Amino acid sequence: MLDINLLRKDLPTAIARLEARKSPQTFLNVEAFQGLEAERKALQIRTEELQNQRNSLSKQIGQLKAKGEDASAVMAQVSSSKAELEASSARLDQIQSDMQALLLAVPNLPHDSVPQGAGEAGNVEVRKWSPIEGLGGSPPAYSFEVKDHVDVGQPLGLDFELGTKLTGSRFTVMKGPLARLHRALAQFMLDVQTAEHGYTECYVPYIVNGDSLRGTGQLPKFEEDLFAAKKAGKKARLKMPRCT
Repeated sequence: MLDINLLRKDLPTAIARLEARKSPQTFLNVEAFQGLEAERKALQIRTEELQNQRNSLSKQIGQLKAKGEDASAVMAQVSSSKAELEASSARLDQIQSDMQALLLAVPNLPHDSVPQGAGEAGNVEVRKWSPIEGLGGSPPAYSFEVKDHVDVGQPLGLDFELGTKLTGSRFTVMKGPLARLHRALAQFMLDVQTAEHGYTECYVPYIVNGDSLRGTGQLPKFEEDLFAAKKAGKKARLKMPRCT
């Protein structure tokens, strides 16, 4: 999520960078953001005033009671300010929630060096590289028709139909030699990175919570494309049978 301080300190520059991504930019509702920000500032100022007033009145109450005088009028003021403070706190929480919802829809600001363009033609080629020794930066030329990965994979065990049946579109099942190749490549990558490049191998859960997905930018943008595991009713418990 974009740092809110970037918008608070220099909103015009942030909007200009968003315009570089898409013009006119539709990521941030500027009017809504400015309205919420103005209300937040006003509420925080008022909250500080009320807190200072309550502290002062509390001292007065103590002084009046020490003198044996009636402090009911001052106590009523404290009670009134308390109610307003609670209402302000609730409103600030709502503003924070609304602000977060706005910011979650705002993408990262592109760097000044990123070229602008309406399509693929606007891309700028930085360099060429070929993994085949001797070709330098030239793309390799083949004496045969290059096949799509689907055509190459299906005879080796790449099953799109079964993947779609089991899970949904864009999923595949790998069988036989292709499944073994997939496992071997994963093992090779882990061995090289942990033994030669100082990485630490970890085994993490297969699913993550919403905060993790929001932190990586997957939510809310890709919410409709994600598969969700939702809790229903009481938590299920796994019990091991007792040995007898």
